[in-house]
Amino acid sequence: MAEENAVYTHGHHASVLRSHRWRTAGNSAAYLIERLRPGVSLLDVGCGPATITADLAALVAPGVVTAVDAAPDVLEEAGRLAAERGLDNVEFAVADVHALPYPDETFDVVHAHQVLQHVTDPVGALREMRRVCAADGIVAARDADYAAMTWYPATPGLDEWLSLYRRVARANGGEPDAGRRLLSWAQQAGFRDITSTGSVWCFSTPDDRAWWSETWSERVVRSAFAERAMSGGHATRDDLERLSDAWRAWGAAEDGWFTILHGEISCRP
Repeated sequence: MAEENAVYTHGHHASVLRSHRWRTAGNSAAYLIERLRPGVSLLDVGCGPATITADLAALVAPGVVTAVDAAPDVLEEAGRLAAERGLDNVEFAVADVHALPYPDETFDVVHAHQVLQHVTDPVGALREMRRVCAADGIVAARDADYAAMTWYPATPGLDEWLSLYRRVARANGGEPDAGRRLLSWAQQAGFRDITSTGSVWCFSTPDDRAWWSETWSERVVRSAFAERAMSGGHATRDDLERLSDAWRAWGAAEDGWFTILHGEISCRP
């Protein structure tokens, strides 16, 4: 994703990457797994540290996975992960989802996880993903829907956090409630054979609550999100410290529960 087309609201602070490294094909691309087969070529757009990428590469081997991201630093980590897993069928490159450097119909599968919510032209991004996908291939995307996030117990600070995040993301040109819009965006991009589904992440065990709350309590005050919230006039440092405390308070609740709805699309060009 090029800078003029997207601002990645979260950035790549350690607290953000801890969350990314938790992601697997099983918990983040289950809707796509059953449609994969050995030998297909796959483009993974916005691969991040490549934990999903590596799982997909193992599933399609000996097919080749090309993984692209806008951040060179995170691609270095992605390459190390692929090497640690002994994967020799993954290639990495810096690329912009709006102008992918590949010929038409290059890949059997084009996949993007948590990408379209961050770009200013998601329909254009889907058109570009469609362009590089084979005529009988699959374009697949999954995005969270922030407005649909819900939790227990009621924590006013988290209500404030959610409102703040949505303001900051939109100020950056993104759409934080992307999950519900994927079907519409795919239709606007010219896809007609579209399967639209949904799935959730749920954090409710003591370990999950501790991990998720600590990730966000740190992200709220230390990541690029914090910098953009303050520089954009959306929040003060004191506001962010209060929201960080709210995340820790939720994480300490013995009956704490947090769920994130995701929209998913699988499309034939």
